[in-house]
Amino acid sequence: MSGKLFVVGTPIGNLGDITYRAVETLKNVDFICAEDTRVTVKLLNHFDIKKQLVSYHEHSAMQVSESIVNRILAGESCAVVSDAGMPCISDPGEDLIRQCIDKEISIEVIPGPTAMASAVAVSGLSTSRFSFEGFLSVTKKQRYEHLESVAKDTHTLIFYEAPHKLVSTLNDMLEYFGNRSISLCRELTKIHEEVIRTTILGAIEYYTDKNPKGEYVLVVEGYNKEYTAKEITIDDAVAEAQRLISGGMRAVDACKEAARITGLKKSDIYSKLQSK
Repeated sequence: MSGKLFVVGTPIGNLGDITYRAVETLKNVDFICAEDTRVTVKLLNHFDIKKQLVSYHEHSAMQVSESIVNRILAGESCAVVSDAGMPCISDPGEDLIRQCIDKEISIEVIPGPTAMASAVAVSGLSTSRFSFEGFLSVTKKQRYEHLESVAKDTHTLIFYEAPHKLVSTLNDMLEYFGNRSISLCRELTKIHEEVIRTTILGAIEYYTDKNPKGEYVLVVEGYNKEYTAKEITIDDAVAEAQRLISGGMRAVDACKEAARITGLKKSDIYSKLQSK
């Protein structure tokens, strides 16, 4: 008789957010598939759970998925978890789900916290319609194609981003989206939780002298014709040039880069900068 796959949501930071049902499920399954066993073992130790852990991440998924499916078909029960939040969303568990469906294995979901839903709830932006876009590609061509494809979407957009790529991503968003409202949610449910509600340009300026820390959820305002028609002023462009100059860039180069980001003329930005 076939076993069952349990999709178990885990805390995104605060361990107190785990559900009773999730704890009981993790205690009762035969083995657990984890994105990073070093992270998951800390969670299990906290709740005194002793179970076999199977590493299941993007580099090992192809090799171990068949073994996992065969064990479930043989009658074992398995829980799949991610490092934080709901598994199988923007992680390799998605493929395991499909394989279990193909083999007609029973799947049960144990819901838990999700960073994207938590972030949009406190963003202050529209929550009636939103789209989860996940991580942008590190490949420039795919990254730009992704941003261009959603630039005219009218619903709120949600992205995940790592701290070392945040400023670069904000600059790319400014170029493709214009200076929209944005909510930057950092370290949700953790000690240093922070939500910054500003504009994309305001966020770039904020991180001029401040190093981004922790994992970010970026909640971006959807496309609005009236808003984007007046989105970036010459003063916005000059402020961006000044930010670049303060970072050591020559004025002429700063104006050129500000022009690329804002879409305004380099000569206009330079003239306005000189008049200040």
